Amino acid sequence: MEILFLGGTNFLGRHAAGIALERGHDVTLFHRGSGSEDPFPEAEHLHGDRDGSLGLLEGRAWDAVIDTSGYVPRVVAESVALLSEAVQHSTFVSTCSVYSDLGSGRVAEDGKLHEPPTDSEDVMEHYGGLKVGCERVVEQGFAGRSFIPRPGLIVGPYDPTDRFTYWVRRIAGGGRVLAPGSPDAEVELIDARDLATWTLDMAESRATGIYNAVGPDRVLTMGEMLETCREAAGSDAELVWVDEEFLLGEGVQPWTELPVWLPSSDPESGGFSTFDSSKAITAGLTFRPLIETARDTLAWHRDVMGGEPAREGAISGEREAEILSAWKS
Repeated sequence: MEILFLGGTNFLGRHAAGIALERGHDVTLFHRGSGSEDPFPEAEHLHGDRDGSLGLLEGRAWDAVIDTSGYVPRVVAESVALLSEAVQHSTFVSTCSVYSDLGSGRVAEDGKLHEPPTDSEDVMEHYGGLKVGCERVVEQGFAGRSFIPRPGLIVGPYDPTDRFTYWVRRIAGGGRVLAPGSPDAEVELIDARDLATWTLDMAESRATGIYNAVGPDRVLTMGEMLETCREAAGSDAELVWVDEEFLLGEGVQPWTELPVWLPSSDPESGGFSTFDSSKAITAGLTFRPLIETARDTLAWHRDVMGGEPAREGAISGEREAEILSAWKS
């Protein structure tokens, strides 16, 4: 197959492009890189900005397009208009953030969605709604020819968000580790390589439809996730579980300062780890053991990132110590 990636050099796109090349596909990567640090020299690299500068794609044709970098409907509409007659099959990576009604049980693909904003392209403020708008543009332009996975938390090597990586790194550092909320709180995540593998499978088979792409295929708790990180790191860290209301009272920011944690008391986010992925699993989505993800993430963090976090914003060691001291007292 000849596959065009819109993106394809960072995180999920990087893994998907690598797998596509391993399978013998002809890969074209359209991205904003300068060329000096492009991965995959065996692929074709087209350097451009998808927001208004798609000229390099004109007059070309591919069997499939995989879009891992679409966030704004107007911008996605530009590529859809250009490619809908030049490409046979479209994959658009969306998000479980499109759902507006969380906390009412397992959310399936027919769950209530955010409405796209009509007067804003602020991705940070309207991430879910804008993604809904992008989905609709793709479904209309590639009618009967689009596959839309909706992942939740994507983790693993090359993760720029430092969410799961924070926990692997922090627990590997040892000592008393602030663990938020309850060890029984449910967590959902998916290794980017598992999502990438399945995405290629679905593109190759010309699969269509919308699927929640979350994992694992069983209930995973915060406690098991952190214990698995400890096992992967060979760490003697002590997990200190701190009540979520206490943390909120201390001004600790969920998801950012303490990644993956979302307070169960928050109706707008407390159900973000309870999506129904049965449709995707039936369609072939599989998951590697979490300990493999943890080990590989820690190795990437140490060997590629030099032990430095990919993103600032997680709770500092000093702040963590202050919270633990206050909790103890």
